[in-house]
Amino acid sequence: MSQCLNPDCLHSNPKGCQFCQKCGSKLRLVERYYAKSILGQGGLGRTFLAVDDFKPSKPPCVIKQFLPQAQGTATLQKAAQLFDQEAQRLELLGKHPQIPELLAYFTADSRQYLVQEFIAGNTLQQELDNQGAFTENQIISLLEDLLPVLDFVHQNQVIHRDIKPENIIRRASDNKLVLVDFGASKQVQRTSLSVTVTVIGSAAYCAPEQAMGKAQYGSDLYSLGVTCLYLLTQVSPSDLYDPLEAQWVWREHLNDNQVSDKLGKILDRLVETVFKKRYQSVAEVWADLQPSSDGQKNPTQKFEFDIVTVNSNGRKINRSRGQAECIIEDLGNGVTLEMVLIPGGTFIMGAPSGEAGSSNTERPQHRVTIKPFLMGKYPVTQEQWRQVASFPKLQRDLSLDPSRFKGLNLPVERVSWYYVIEWCARLSKRIGKPYRLPSEAEWEYAARAGTTSPFHVGDTLTTGLANYNGNYTYSSGPKGAYREQTTPVGKFRHANAFGLYGIHGNVWEWCADPWHDSYTGAPSDGGVWDGNDNPSQNPVERLVKLLKNEERRVLRGGSWSSHPGNCRCAFRHWLVPDFLGSNYGFRVACAPPDS
Repeated sequence: MSQCLNPDCLHSNPKGCQFCQKCGSKLRLVERYYAKSILGQGGLGRTFLAVDDFKPSKPPCVIKQFLPQAQGTATLQKAAQLFDQEAQRLELLGKHPQIPELLAYFTADSRQYLVQEFIAGNTLQQELDNQGAFTENQIISLLEDLLPVLDFVHQNQVIHRDIKPENIIRRASDNKLVLVDFGASKQVQRTSLSVTVTVIGSAAYCAPEQAMGKAQYGSDLYSLGVTCLYLLTQVSPSDLYDPLEAQWVWREHLNDNQVSDKLGKILDRLVETVFKKRYQSVAEVWADLQPSSDGQKNPTQKFEFDIVTVNSNGRKINRSRGQAECIIEDLGNGVTLEMVLIPGGTFIMGAPSGEAGSSNTERPQHRVTIKPFLMGKYPVTQEQWRQVASFPKLQRDLSLDPSRFKGLNLPVERVSWYYVIEWCARLSKRIGKPYRLPSEAEWEYAARAGTTSPFHVGDTLTTGLANYNGNYTYSSGPKGAYREQTTPVGKFRHANAFGLYGIHGNVWEWCADPWHDSYTGAPSDGGVWDGNDNPSQNPVERLVKLLKNEERRVLRGGSWSSHPGNCRCAFRHWLVPDFLGSNYGFRVACAPPDS
């Protein structure tokens, strides 16, 4: 069938018709898209299931036709603005595998249209209608699947503003949850944490501050929490809140559905009506969702740090305070190792073609999803190296003092990849945790900490922010000091947004991955790109196998002697695994507590 798009007709025509048999309107939109049937109608217009007639496979797609129900000039202008911004949001976000891709946006016959990817599957509302209330495990699975998507949306300074079961589709092909309908979304300026707007969103799922026209990132978390409560109880959100007592009463509607105290507390905080008491970020929710560290010798503890941003001239334009969680590992003899909890999320790995100093080894850019993990707050120091190197040998001898530049708080250097994995194996055996080198994807994700600029501090680098060869400049940045050696870890008193110090310069940092000349075929799960490696293998057997591998290995971050362009988040370097040099060190990674 071919559906007529004339709002006053909507006649269903036999397949193959070029014009509507009833009103005579052309059926093929911009000579490309055929509407097959009406999918639905909302406040901004109608949605049609359609076919892309330009492509050989005639793939399905979705046509959205701007046809607002509202009346009045100002209201119509606002509706047109919302329709236009939905296209903008989809263009910005639609490359994420769990957000529909924008295929086209145009005006035809004096009407606005957007065409987007068709997601085959059922909404969570349809699942609820078909199967009944969700279980705790289903809610946890929902959060684990959707939180990284929402984190990606927020990292792009967008607030969705209409999260509800109808706007979450479980894709039939892979059971992944897809977040749809960005018609209510709002772009947030980088200099602002909130935005005052016309009240938009579904009232039953709308956070109090959003209802007053002041949507914030936490408003989406509130809507997600209400969605979870509705799916758990199959009771309307308005009946799950007692306005007289000013409290949620969702537990009274669970019937025989069991919810643990842990999940219950997470849901309570998600739907906290007082904004400051609610989760402020996806990372906070994700951290609480992970297995508890109760009973561990080193539970996580919070710490604060400074974050700075510079412009292309190297001038500081913003300073803020950040907060993260870490564990402090006791290595013995008063030596400790601080490990920062890196939240899970999705990011674009690699450099765009227009980034100065980039090469095809940093492309194609690709989307990678990272699970939460721990990463060293600083590169490993000479004091830490000496302590662990004194632990019993597993396969290789380790020098207690290999570095050229001496100092307990200087980063260790002149350590080969082989020496480093022996060191990690000794630490793992002593501590009882799987310490290792980060994968290349984990390293770049942790280095960027949600940024997309060449450096986590912005578009250039200065020697007041990092230790590199200041005789050279990047972009419009200034020349600076060339220290000609390493500096103490933590010398530069700012961190990135994840709480990591010294990401750029000082020492190159070994990664676990073997070298690949480009990202063609790279995995999207954040793991080590090595088909011959088996992380679940017995640690000693794995160490023996890795020590026999002669493949080149990846290094990241640049060093004290590097051009600043080589310190970029995306820059890649390689060396043979037995190479020693005063430019080369490492920082460690580990699974999060109780993972």
